[in-house]
Amino acid sequence: MEIGVAFGRVLRQKRQEASLTQEQLALEADVQRNYVSLIERGVNQPTIAILFKLAGALKCSPYTLILLVEKELGR
Repeated sequence: MEIGVAFGRVLRQKRQEASLTQEQLALEADVQRNYVSLIERGVNQPTIAILFKLAGALKCSPYTLILLVEKELGR
């Protein structure tokens, strides 16, 4: 599995756990809603700055997101 796809799966899972829509997450993270969709589908990969913004909006650490991506890649 590609890293971008794994990150997208993790992001979608964390967003849904937080009961946020893509639009709500985008507003909280100060990114475009379409960009959240592209990341979740594995089309785009976030920069480190965006990773921090997404983590903040999801009320978790960037480390947590990366750890979950590593686990997803190990499946």
